[in-house]
Amino acid sequence: MNTQNTQIHIKAWQRGFWFLAIANFLVAMSVYVLVPVMPMWLMQDEGFTARDAGLAMGAFGVGMFTLGGFCSYLVQRYRRNLVCMDAIVVMVICVSLLGGFFDDELSFMGKWWIFAQRILFGAVYGLAEMVLASTLVIDKSSSSMRTEANHSVAWFSRFAVALGPLCGLLVYWLGGSFRLVVFFSDACVIASLLLIRSVRFPFRAPEENIHFFSLDRFFLVQGTPLFINIFLIMLPVGMLFSLSLPWMFYAMMMAGFALALISQRFVFRNAELKSEVVTGMILIIAAMQMMLTYRLDVIIYVAPTMIGLAIGIIGSRFLLFFIKLSRHCQRGTSSSSFLLGWESSIAVGIGLGYVAFIGNANALLVCSQCISVLAFAMYLAFTHRWFLNHKNR
Repeated sequence: MNTQNTQIHIKAWQRGFWFLAIANFLVAMSVYVLVPVMPMWLMQDEGFTARDAGLAMGAFGVGMFTLGGFCSYLVQRYRRNLVCMDAIVVMVICVSLLGGFFDDELSFMGKWWIFAQRILFGAVYGLAEMVLASTLVIDKSSSSMRTEANHSVAWFSRFAVALGPLCGLLVYWLGGSFRLVVFFSDACVIASLLLIRSVRFPFRAPEENIHFFSLDRFFLVQGTPLFINIFLIMLPVGMLFSLSLPWMFYAMMMAGFALALISQRFVFRNAELKSEVVTGMILIIAAMQMMLTYRLDVIIYVAPTMIGLAIGIIGSRFLLFFIKLSRHCQRGTSSSSFLLGWESSIAVGIGLGYVAFIGNANALLVCSQCISVLAFAMYLAFTHRWFLNHKNR
């Protein structure tokens, strides 16, 4: 039976690792606090149509790919922590401009500025995450614990997927202003910057004769089937985020994530290799069916818990798939590929929801369910067997 398990040794984590993991969480929080509130602000206060708001949200996912090809050059030519910190500083600027740039209804050029801002925000966020989660974390981990480090840090950012929107809604409702949400996002980014700045990294001499553009630390070409599969799995989740969801939905997603952590430790520890993905996909499809056909109040608690549990165990398994598919020198590249598939699909899904399904939740849920069935079929019919035939670890 094909099994694998990643042991977690919290006592072995050093102070620097904790700081980097929390910084990774805060960087992701700065993005996800905007998810439920920014489209409302664009449509209600700034005159955006649902289509324009969707394109703006989806532009973030496109932007994530724009600087990845330069990541390897930057981290080998300059100090790695400074590259990450510079990207985070640009994130602060991008978020701050949202809070103070517009007071009246946006002009045509103003709309294009928002699109540019979202692409730039996605670009520097992608660069910061690639350097932070795929390079700095590995630098602060011993060689025997790097898989555990990648697995653990990914969980920190995964919690932000639910906690970020939850905090965004609560701050918006308590303060009644989008600018307060922007300030909260800025505070998260600045705190992450201070944490990274406090960690000491060994000096590495700049390398010469390196390619200016490279897929190294950006995209694992041999992992393309995994990338497509995780993109299809997370796309419906992003589409769900375009609905007007109550804060309880995200709170119960957090509960689902907690259950995922527990289940990995006690339920799936020695289970069949594909059991987590199969279980997760069944839960996602069932949760969407419940949201589509049932009107009981309990659904608002059960469905998001199932979704949180599902994407928690699926995300952990796919990250390990990427790592085990790579060669030793490609660990950072595999982590970045997973990050791109996970994060960009959520952004594109949010954009697709606003562009194509605004005001039609049932159609969105049906389409999301169909995409989930397609992703599940791809995994069962192709991806799992392909991975077993191509893994290197």
